[in-house]
Amino acid sequence: MPGNGMEPRALKYEQTLMYGRYTQDLGVYAKEEAARIRKEREHRKPGREEQARVAELREYDESRCAKCKICCVHSQRILLSRIGEDWIFLILLGLVMALVSWVMDFTIAVCLQAHKWMYGGLESNVFLQYLAWVTYPVVLITFSAGFTQILAPQAVGSGIPEMKTILRGVVLKEYLTLKTFIAKVIGLTCALGSGMPLGKEGPFVHVASMCAALLSKFMSLFGGIYENESRNIEMLAAACAVGVGCCFAAPIGGVLFSIEVTSTFFAVRNYWRGFFAATFSAFIFRVLAVWNKDEETITALFKTRFRLDFPFDLQELPAFAVIGIASGFGGALFVYLNRKIVEFMRKQKAINKFLMKKRLLFPAVVTLLISTLTFPPGFGQFMAGQLTQKETLVTLFDNCTWAQQGISEDFMFRGASNAWKNPKTNVFVSLVVFILMKFWMSALATTLPVPCGAFMPVFVIGE
Repeated sequence: MPGNGMEPRALKYEQTLMYGRYTQDLGVYAKEEAARIRKEREHRKPGREEQARVAELREYDESRCAKCKICCVHSQRILLSRIGEDWIFLILLGLVMALVSWVMDFTIAVCLQAHKWMYGGLESNVFLQYLAWVTYPVVLITFSAGFTQILAPQAVGSGIPEMKTILRGVVLKEYLTLKTFIAKVIGLTCALGSGMPLGKEGPFVHVASMCAALLSKFMSLFGGIYENESRNIEMLAAACAVGVGCCFAAPIGGVLFSIEVTSTFFAVRNYWRGFFAATFSAFIFRVLAVWNKDEETITALFKTRFRLDFPFDLQELPAFAVIGIASGFGGALFVYLNRKIVEFMRKQKAINKFLMKKRLLFPAVVTLLISTLTFPPGFGQFMAGQLTQKETLVTLFDNCTWAQQGISEDFMFRGASNAWKNPKTNVFVSLVVFILMKFWMSALATTLPVPCGAFMPVFVIGE
């Protein structure tokens, strides 16, 4: 236990082509760790802190102003313990995560705008447009994969499965360190800025957990309670809620998600911690959007314009049920397809061995394939390829009818919705092509060895 002066050992980590994995059996690791702790306790000597405390008390006893010094020490400890209280920690966690989320979103928007600017500036030459369209994401994804691999391979992927493991008391090597935090933030920013069908929710749960772990180390300077391992686990549970809250400005959803992540046991006292930190983070995140003049006031991240007085008809309820059933089967199929892609790549020993030597080749090839298929003058014109994920969500959330009397050609497309208009097909064909293509492309893209999540691509497909 860290509080007893013993450093916990971590499971052995091995980096593979797409994901890292822990090669040591958990049962064997637990037995070895228990034997090591038992042996250290038998031979343990009084720690430096105890010796320093004894010397300090002896000095006070021998001094003429012992009572004054003891009073000052007690006052100092009370003040520092107040600074180290939970609500201060949770405010700092929410504030830092809101700032990180907003800076990342701003940087991603700049990257996507630069991509469109490069593509639009070469309108006179289709070949140069294609080169600009595919080269930009390939460079960003390759940089993200290389930077993450060099700095901290543990930052690859979503991070939610590993967080579930940590919340059950297993120590994972260098998973909540500053180095991994930097690799995760920069790698995720480049990956999302490339325009690939990737998400940020899962990685942000990991980012928030790393931020909570680093803040705990900092706050331990003011109060020893943060050196307690059980308290750190509770703060990690609250950080899971903050990670979701600062992504979608949804604190209640963040708390529910943190309960899901810690599924086996969730202490009631963690409800208020998660909700308070997630609410503060979501509030600051939306205030920053108003400050940057992205919004006029604090509103939902993805707005709808449904009628509040009568949002739906009763005869639409069976259709909603059918959509829910189809989405459930679609989600299961997505997980199955993603798993089969990973298993196929791992079973091909020759290909796997070659790509392990050329680690950046796999992400570059996958990115080149997806970028080629979404090229707007090419096949991308049948699936609104020039739209980013956020623009796609805005057009799909827009409460407008895309057909009049069953004739889709009568609809007047405006703004970003114009990307769905194609003279060769109607909008419904484009939607079907979009769903089918995005489905397998998202399943393939989430196998890339970069920090990424799968929630947003699946959310867009379901929308």
